[in-house]
Amino acid sequence: MRSPEEHATASAVIALMRGVVYRERDESTWAALERHGAAVRDHFNDIAVDVVFDEVEGFAYLRAHDDAEGEEPLPRLIRRRSLTYQASLLAVLLRRRLAEFEATGGEGRLVLSQEQIGDMLSVFSKDSTNEARSQDRVASTVRQLKDLGFLQELRGQSDAWEVKRVLKAYVDAQTLGDFEARLTEYARAIDGEDAE
Repeated sequence: MRSPEEHATASAVIALMRGVVYRERDESTWAALERHGAAVRDHFNDIAVDVVFDEVEGFAYLRAHDDAEGEEPLPRLIRRRSLTYQASLLAVLLRRRLAEFEATGGEGRLVLSQEQIGDMLSVFSKDSTNEARSQDRVASTVRQLKDLGFLQELRGQSDAWEVKRVLKAYVDAQTLGDFEARLTEYARAIDGEDAE
């Protein structure tokens, strides 16, 4: 029979294996991670997985260890997912929007409608005369980011999406800076074409 501590640790391990754990959504698992974090980290360390615990933002998730030189790599527990161009672009755009939201003192959660998300993407998409196809592409991209845990549909609102702060861990400041530099180059190139 498990002790209460063993049960709490096992529950936290299972929750992390299912996906991102948010303090606001699962207070009991979060409390278990705070109390038994060392045991949870030890469990995953044995199988080459890190527990990323961001106490400030209120989320925790698993990330595969980088293989050490000279060690025989273990099979990957956490699969790498390749994103489509559209999904990668949206992740960066949402991360940028989240940074702007926080910089302006935005309290609470960043919530966007699917139309707002579509408008963000349309700036970087070819002009399409087929509105239905464009909307389907946006919906598909939103679903991809929802499956990754970067977006969450608000209950009772079919067109409202919360941008989850775990996105900050995947799209870091360096990636955001690189994207900004590319946007500046792109804008200069467009201005140069218009001047000709």
